[in-house]
Amino acid sequence: MLFFATVAMTLVVAVQWRASAREAAANKNYPPQGRVIDVDGTPVHVLIEGSGPDLILIHGASGNVRDWTFDFAERVSDRYRVIMLDRPGLGWTGRLPGKGGAWNTANETPMEQAALLQKAADIVGVDRPIIVGHSFGGAVAMAWALNRPKETAAVVMLGAVSNPWPGDLGWTYTIVGTALGGGLLVPFISAFLPQSYVDSSVESIFTPQLAPLDYAHHVGAGLVLRRESLRANAQQVNHLRPHIVKMSQRYNSLPMPLEIVHGDADTIVPLSVHSEPLSRQVPGARLTVLPGVGHMPHHADPDAVEAAIDRAAARAGLR
Repeated sequence: MLFFATVAMTLVVAVQWRASAREAAANKNYPPQGRVIDVDGTPVHVLIEGSGPDLILIHGASGNVRDWTFDFAERVSDRYRVIMLDRPGLGWTGRLPGKGGAWNTANETPMEQAALLQKAADIVGVDRPIIVGHSFGGAVAMAWALNRPKETAAVVMLGAVSNPWPGDLGWTYTIVGTALGGGLLVPFISAFLPQSYVDSSVESIFTPQLAPLDYAHHVGAGLVLRRESLRANAQQVNHLRPHIVKMSQRYNSLPMPLEIVHGDADTIVPLSVHSEPLSRQVPGARLTVLPGVGHMPHHADPDAVEAAIDRAAARAGLR
């Protein structure tokens, strides 16, 4: 019995050591691109480029601001002050008090995430912004608008989550988001997940398009493989649906312009489940469907996304 206990303890120590080593490498290779500011004790990573009307960019699940800096931010920073924010637990933004820890399943709701990012935006002087949300970031963008309807100039949704979906999530989200999975499975994933799996996951996000050359390297996939980021991502996704149910009942009250861009080949966040209903729920919403485009419209058809942002700005009286 003592032998097996010793082996088990040795294995645990080895796994945690390797996970720590990989996390240290990720932190070194992918440092913050902007500044990390304190918001009531929570560090929030904010990256600002350009000048003009304020444009907030909110990334999706398993992401960080590097998704925007690969190519898109420079496309719009000539006419907007682009403010990119890491969501809680991802990139270089910390988790909210009481939400972290190996055995804790507490998660940051879209409303809580929006409130945190809004406080960070206040600190850097954001005024009447256009909010752009991709994928999970769309849920946070809608929460932002619901939190501050009079102070939000417009919203732009990109392949974004907005409505309740049928069925369950994949088994990895379900297991990793539990206390047992977070405590036991996450360190193994963090320590041993091969680069080949990371590369195939990135390709699947872009399908039917190909991921841009060097995208996986630029975005810093190692950052999301850190133990706390893995837990945060899974827990937030796992618990998202009931919050979306409540939020969607209030969409018809939103007064600001809403532009929606969605690819009809998106199988991760389906057009028919999310953006088509959303276009009918918000008065004056405008839906742009991109034929043959998957889940990454800001990479697959950035011109269409730029056009949607410019329309939103014009409709809001900002340009």
